[in-house]
Amino acid sequence: MNLSFENKVVLITGASRGIGRAIAIGMAKAGADVVIASRKISDLEKVAEEINKTGGKCLPFTAHIGKMEEINTLVQNVLKEFGKIDVLINNAATNPTMASAIDVDDRAWDSIMNLNLKGLFFLSQAVARIMKKKGGGKIINVASIAGITPDILPVYSISKAAVIMATKVMAQQWAVYNIRVNAIAPGLTKTRFSEALWKNQDILNVAMSRTPLGRPAEPEEMVGAVIYLASDESSYVTGQVLAIDGGMTI
Repeated sequence: MNLSFENKVVLITGASRGIGRAIAIGMAKAGADVVIASRKISDLEKVAEEINKTGGKCLPFTAHIGKMEEINTLVQNVLKEFGKIDVLINNAATNPTMASAIDVDDRAWDSIMNLNLKGLFFLSQAVARIMKKKGGGKIINVASIAGITPDILPVYSISKAAVIMATKVMAQQWAVYNIRVNAIAPGLTKTRFSEALWKNQDILNVAMSRTPLGRPAEPEEMVGAVIYLASDESSYVTGQVLAIDGGMTI
């Protein structure tokens, strides 16, 4: 199997920590030139330094994926530096509230949908236009099992269900350009983003009672699936959602 990404340019959003950071390091180890993006340059620089020290090539760019002008600037910066984007990994997401569906307000709704869905779609669109010109590419969206089975984060669940449908729509419409679009759906993973869940013993107990493997995932356990979906080995795979959840959705 050829899982090398030599001479490939990979753009990863939300890459300053957690799953995004793990994917960035994994892609660099596989030989890719990695571009990482998030809102805080100081966090990104730490990841870039870690990758560059091991002989990889990583460039950090600040960007709020919920803002159209910053999406466009990010894409232009990557093109200026590398001239192409071979793989896009949409990992940036937010969830500013734990409110129930009956209590959540419209500000939280807008914040979640703006980044998790609108930003993901329009960044994918901008990159797909570039991929179309060069003959194809790969887009991988980080959804969630919350988008498959509702959980205690209602609006987040709705946004991730929308990400799954966006994945299928993009895959169907962009296949003619040789752009393949897939998603992973992580289960509960030990990141800072989700620590309000896995550090709460009651929530953790309920989640693990539904998880055959009986433990949360580590961010690094998402990397292998992403590398496969980003590689030429998955050349006939598009529009699919791979649950990496320890069996929770069985």
